[in-house]
Amino acid sequence: MTRLILKWTLNSVALFAVMRLLPGIQIDRFQDLLLATLVIGLLNAFLRPVIILLTLPVTMMTLGLFTLVINGLMFYLAAHLVSGFHLSSFGIAFQAALLFSLISFVLNMLFGTKK
Repeated sequence: MTRLILKWTLNSVALFAVMRLLPGIQIDRFQDLLLATLVIGLLNAFLRPVIILLTLPVTMMTLGLFTLVINGLMFYLAAHLVSGFHLSSFGIAFQAALLFSLISFVLNMLFGTKK
């Protein structure tokens, strides 16, 4: 349970960093940041594997690069589900998902939550 809360906190920090680095992202309140992080995590845990399975031929043809588009789609969907989380375009969602993944990976490696 403690590791789950630590991962959620680190991912929230990563989302905050992405919001500060990219101009097309706006999060209204701190609660919206936490909720957006939770929604992104849930979408990545439950919906992303289904979409990857359904788009497997395209993913294979692009040598896995289509997975980046799916990550952007999860970010864009999270912005539509959380009312205080705004993205200006799908391009920003794509960039944000890529940057979020990188920052989250580094933070989770630094704090040892990857097991």
